[in-house]
Formats: sequence, C-alpha cells, structure tokens
Amino acid sequence: MRHPHAPADPPRKNVKDKTAALRAQLTSTEDAYSRFVPRKFLNLLGIDDIRKVELGQQVERTMTVLFSDIRDFTALSETMSPQENFNFLNSYLVHMEPVITAHGGIIDKYIGDAIMALFPDSPDAALRGSLAMLEKLDEYNNGRERAGYRPIKIGIGINTGIVILGTIGGAGRMDGTVIGDAVNLAARLERLTKKYKVPLLISEYTLYSLDDASPWLIRFLDRTQVRGKQDSQSVYEVCNSDAPHLQIAKKKTLKTFEQALSRYLLDDIPGARERLSACLQEAPDDEAARIYLERCTESISGLRQHPAELSSHWRDEYSSGMTELDAAHQNLLADMNALTRAVHVGAWNLTPPLLAQIQFAAANGFMSQEQLMEQRNYPFLELHARQHQRFFEYFGELRAEIERGEEDRVYLAFRVNRLLTDWLVNHLLNADRHFGHFVRTKPEKLA
Repeated sequence: MRHPHAPADPPRKNVKDKTAALRAQLTSTEDAYSRFVPRKFLNLLGIDDIRKVELGQQVERTMTVLFSDIRDFTALSETMSPQENFNFLNSYLVHMEPVITAHGGIIDKYIGDAIMALFPDSPDAALRGSLAMLEKLDEYNNGRERAGYRPIKIGIGINTGIVILGTIGGAGRMDGTVIGDAVNLAARLERLTKKYKVPLLISEYTLYSLDDASPWLIRFLDRTQVRGKQDSQSVYEVCNSDAPHLQIAKKKTLKTFEQALSRYLLDDIPGARERLSACLQEAPDDEAARIYLERCTESISGLRQHPAELSSHWRDEYSSGMTELDAAHQNLLADMNALTRAVHVGAWNLTPPLLAQIQFAAANGFMSQEQLMEQRNYPFLELHARQHQRFFEYFGELRAEIERGEEDRVYLAFRVNRLLTDWLVNHLLNADRHFGHFVRTKPEKLA
C-alpha cells in the first residue's frame, strides 16, 4: 500500500512525459511552419532548423523557375462572391500543388491565381511537371463541367538560370524569395502564353539546359525582349500537351512554320503569309499560326517597326573584363556574322572556311574557358559546359544543312543567326558576364 504522503506520479516518469509532449509540440509547430516556408527551400539555404533562419541569408545557384497563371481570372472572379473566389482558388491549387512537388518542384509562393515554383535539380523535371499540371487540369476541368462550371485554361512559362535564394524583409516580418533575371524572364514567358494562346513556353536557356530535348515536340515561336534588357530572347513552344491530332500536324508543319516566322521577322510579309496559310491548311486549330497570319494581314511590308537583323555588332556590354577571352569572342562573333551573310546571299564557296574557322575557334576558346573555370573553382562550370555542348550540337546540325545545300537561304540564314550568333550574344551577356564578375570579386588564392 502506497504511503499517503508519497507523490502521485514518479518524478522520472513525469519528466519523460513532459519531454515527449514538448518534443511532439515542437514537431507539430515545425510542420505547421513548413507549410509556409518549405523545408526544401530552407535546405537549399543550408538551414536544417527553421529557428535558425535569419534575415539576409542567401545562396546563389542554378534554378529552373516556373510561373503559371489562370487565363482571364479577373473576368472569372467578377462573377463570383469573395467566398466563391476563395473556394475556387483553393480547389484549383489543391490539385496543382501535389503535381509540382511530385516532380521535385518547390512552390515558392502563390500570387493570387498564379503559382511560382522552383525546380532546383533539373529543367527536364520542370518540363515533365508542367505537362503533368496540364494533364491534371484536364481532370479538374472534367469535374468542373460535371458540376455545371465552365472549364479554365492556364499558361505556363519556364526559364533556367542562375538566381539568388534568400530571406528578405525586416526584423518583424521576413520571407524567403528568389531574385534574378531568370525569374523575370519566366514571368515574361507566362504572360506571352496569353498572347499566342498556347499553354506552355520555355526559354532558350531552358532548351539549352535540358539533358535530352528529343522526347519533346518543341518549335521556335518568337524573339522577345525583357524589360530593362537589351538582348532579345528566343521563345519556344512545347506542344506535347496538345491533342494528338494537333501534335501530328505541328510536327508535320514544323519546318514550314519556322520558315514563315523567319520571313515574318525579317519583314517578308508575303512569304510569311504563304507559308502560314499552308500550316493552317494542315492544322486549322494551330492558334500561333493563325495569330501570325492575322498580323501579316494587318502589316504593310517594309513598315515593320523592329524587323530582325541578321548580324550583331560587338558592344561594350558584351565584355567580360577578361581581355583574351573578349578578343576571342569578338572574332567569333565576326565569323558568325560573315557565315550568316554568306548563307543569305548563297556564297557557298565562302562557307567551308568559315565553318572550319568557327569550329576551331569555339572548340579552343570554350575548352580554355572551362579549364580556367575549373582552376578557379567556379561553381557553375557544369551549367556553362552544358551550354557549350548544346552550341556544338546546333552547330553540327547547321553545318550539315549548309553542306548539303539547304534551298531556303533566308530560313537557313535566320537559323544560323538565331542558333549561333544570338546564342553567343546571350551567352556573353549572361553566363560569361557572371563568370567575369566571379573572377573580379573572388581573387585567385596564392599557392
């Protein structure tokens, strides 16, 4: 029989129970916080405990950024009450969130009806995730139609590049975010999906960064400028979410469509109209082709405000600050311009030495640059080398077309300009400029 003055519970058991309860509470609290600040985001910052988050923590890394947005959401929301708006948004986002995370994505933030997601490991995963989102949207729309609601459409823009992840804000309120030109371009691409009435657009940086582009049906769609930037970006449509019959038609008319765009961008409106009409005969529901044909109808040949140019002149902003590297790039740009002109006018006797010269100069220059990056422990060597590799893949394709005598000189010259010259200019303004900044701000350590 227990003594009347004995404690009700053994002290050791009481302490264990309180410790277990406290641990459970901390775990529950951390789980709750992770719904607002994803653990994966903190892990990218090198943080394993949310209590260790501090203002201004940051890390620079390669990232694929995805923006998605509901089409005509403003008009749709005006037909609903505030409560219905919240219910609709949550029902939609509940379907999209697990698709993104299942493909390795991190939802950075919700911006009204828009989603900003990050894919730290692979642009291929971002592309697969975006197509899975569009497939899930079809399922979601089936449910909406059964409930008597009209289906919705979304647009997705994807870009790959170097960004800074970190925490911003003040002492009382901070947030995790991603900053960089790569983010701005992804948002710009998402907005362009409305303009061309297509569901999915990617940048040339994402295209060049894919491990394998062969599974995807991708076609060139436009050149666009990002606000505040002087360099134009090539925009690509990913057609794999289209209906099977439309995918077949777009694949069949791929070359004709790009021939049409080359003429449209170079201000040959009659040539563009002829080829766009041929595309629409094969694929009447090709929205992008129809939009370009409407532009041709509204345009007067020779009066376009900003026709594309088939050459790019060296500018001071192309410099990386490394004299030998800049001189090699300047010579390479001049050779590419000469090749484009030779192809455009059909001076085929000039193309073999120019091709050989570009091949030799690029191979030696890129190899030297990668060796320097390795010596300086540049953290983005792999991304840089992959872009170099993709350049040689496209160079090989173009060389084969030139050597076998592609009949459409305008189209071929435009492709040489886009895949070689424009590639080099954007590579200089982004990848090489970043490496130049790295070299200037991180002096080489003495042995």
